[in-house]
Parts: sequence; structure tokens; C-alpha cells
Amino acid sequence: MPRERSNWSQMAPPLLLLLLPLAAATAPCAHPAYPSQPASCPAEPVLAPERRETHGGGRILDITHYYREDMPSWESGAGVGQFLWLPASMRNGSLANNSEMRMPTHTGTHVDAPGHVFQHYFDAGFDVDTLDLDVLNGPALLVDVPRDENITAKTMESLHIPKGVQRVLFRTLNTDRNLMWKKEFDTSYVGFMKDGAQWLVDNTDIKLVE
Repeated sequence: MPRERSNWSQMAPPLLLLLLPLAAATAPCAHPAYPSQPASCPAEPVLAPERRETHGGGRILDITHYYREDMPSWESGAGVGQFLWLPASMRNGSLANNSEMRMPTHTGTHVDAPGHVFQHYFDAGFDVDTLDLDVLNGPALLVDVPRDENITAKTMESLHIPKGVQRVLFRTLNTDRNLMWKKEFDTSYVGFMKDGAQWLVDNTDIKLVE
């Protein structure tokens, strides 16, 4: 009975053609022991982190400031200074990179805890963990404040902020002057006056201001 011929001889050439490019692609870079190998390795792709300010198709906007050593620090003319260290580094033999950060809690974009300006809240332990995340996150109204004044009761009344609005971003002269991009702390910044804050409490539904 005739034996069936193997197809290996017919398949070998295509297999060799496939294996040769694979071997070339996986071959190591130039080495003195292997002079026939490529003289140099192909350049590795450059890794670049993507820093986005818009997320969720525009539903979330990140308005926080990027931390820099020359950003202003409260009542300081020297800026924040060095705030980030790398005590454990993979380049120096550590198993992982481990950063250490030290800076005042009121640096850059931040939220004040209830105990920040009220001693009885501080003594009772009202830190940022006690804040309501539902208040801190959600739709916000952006309003332009007149550029020649602080936020007083008169200013608040003139803005005509609708009832029901809980979060408001006040764009002031601080933005125009780029105060967050100046190293020296500027005491002439625009802020809420006491009567403006009281008017907000008495006449609006606002729970969060920036």
C-alpha cells in the first residue's frame, strides 16, 4: 500500500521565511561576540505622561494648580521651595521609587477644614475628612467679580446668583494678575469680606466657593 507523502518539504520554505524575520526582530543588539548583529538597537519609544484638565467628555474639569517650587506660599517671599524628595530610588538599587512630600497644608489649590479658623471645631477634630464629598463634587457656576473690589455684600447682591446654585467659582482680579504664578506671596489679593460672606450665608444656597 503506498504511503502518503509528508507535506513537510512543501511547508518548510514558508516556515523558514516566517522564522527568519522573527529571528532578526528578536536578535540582541550589537555585541563583540556576535559581529554579524546590528550595530545599534532601535530607539525605544519616548514615554510622556498625559496631563489632562478635561475628563469624562468635558463633564469633569480639573482646575487645580500644578505644584511648583516657585509657586507662592502664605506670607513668604521665597515661594514653596523644594517639597518633593526621593529617598528610595530604583536607579540607586531600591526595589521601588518612593517619594516624600513636605509642604504647608495651604499650598496651591486646597480646601480648608472646618477647624482652620474655628478653634472649637479644631478641638473637636473637624478635619477635611469630615467634609461632605457630595458638596465638593458636582456642577458649579462660574461668575466674574468686578475687578476693582473685594467680594462684599454689595458685590454679592450685584452678581444675581440664582437660588439653588450650590457651588460657585469666583473669577477675580487674582486670575488677571496671575498671582498663583508669582513666587512672592501678594497680600493685595482679592477675597471675601466679612459682610460678603454673611450675605452669601443669609441669601443663597451656596455651600462651596472657590
